[in-house]
Amino acid sequence: MTTRLITASALALAAALPATAQDGGELNLYSSRHYDTDERLYSDFEDETGITINRIEADADELIARMEAEAENSPADVFLTVDTSRLERAKNAGILQSVDSDVLEERIPSQYQDSDNQWFGFSLRGRIIFYDKNDLDNPPQTYMDLASDDYEGLICIRSSTNTYNQTLLASIIENEGEEAAREWAQGVVDNMARDPQGGDTDQLRAVASGECDIAVGNTYYFARALASDVDGVTENLDMFGWVFPNQETTGAHVNLSGGGIAANAPNRENAIAFLEYLASDSAQQYFAAGNNEYPVVEGVETTEAVDELGEFTADDVDLSAVAKHIPTAQQIFNEVGWE
Repeated sequence: MTTRLITASALALAAALPATAQDGGELNLYSSRHYDTDERLYSDFEDETGITINRIEADADELIARMEAEAENSPADVFLTVDTSRLERAKNAGILQSVDSDVLEERIPSQYQDSDNQWFGFSLRGRIIFYDKNDLDNPPQTYMDLASDDYEGLICIRSSTNTYNQTLLASIIENEGEEAAREWAQGVVDNMARDPQGGDTDQLRAVASGECDIAVGNTYYFARALASDVDGVTENLDMFGWVFPNQETTGAHVNLSGGGIAANAPNRENAIAFLEYLASDSAQQYFAAGNNEYPVVEGVETTEAVDELGEFTADDVDLSAVAKHIPTAQQIFNEVGWE
């Protein structure tokens, strides 16, 4: 069978799938993922189940807005996206539903599940510290260290509107309290080498170019440079060191790629089957390998690039609890002038 793929902008989504439910062996998937290895992920599911996947790919915010507009007429069965903040945004928008599944409960660690079982994580990425090991012999060992006077003018990091930073600060609120989180955010602003700009790869390039000595980024951005040619990073790999923060305390912060079942899924049983399939060993390997991430199921193999980053202890905080602090995190960012 062949997965039918439709890439779409928000304006074009209306014609992408039929407005009425399709009976039988089909699954309508709304996804903001776009990795080559996902083709194998979907084709294996189709071969195993006889269910045909009709797929839409678009930006997560576009898909959420589309599902809200479609309401009870939405053909969406499953929503896939990246980062805990977007999963929680989908839940708060009312476009997901709870699901009881013994397979998901057994396979997915509880801290990577929504408290109401409306979303589940299927792969992880750590948000860690990268540094120029030629210039810095005392890199930060914890997130809180980033606010230390020792690193004044040395840090490059993304903007406060970035979902990864929002979730990181939300985790600090959950672990350390709101006041400590505010002090941390102010300290990082004071230590910035430049105004926030660009994506995580741009922070790595800034370290390589000497604009800053420290960058905060997700593991898969650096793993991508280990596995393939990333301009401005791969040719400078020898200068990089990295730290998985908080290894002696809470563990390193992680965020998720994950998904849930649409609130008005016309093919609900097929949707449950698909989520359960994503928790299988083979699917975990495809799902994580597509973006050089870590599987959520213990014991599943990772890519060579991820192996090179090394093992680490992840924060086992309940990410459903972390997600509830995201609005407060954005408020703190605004208060301290984190652009």
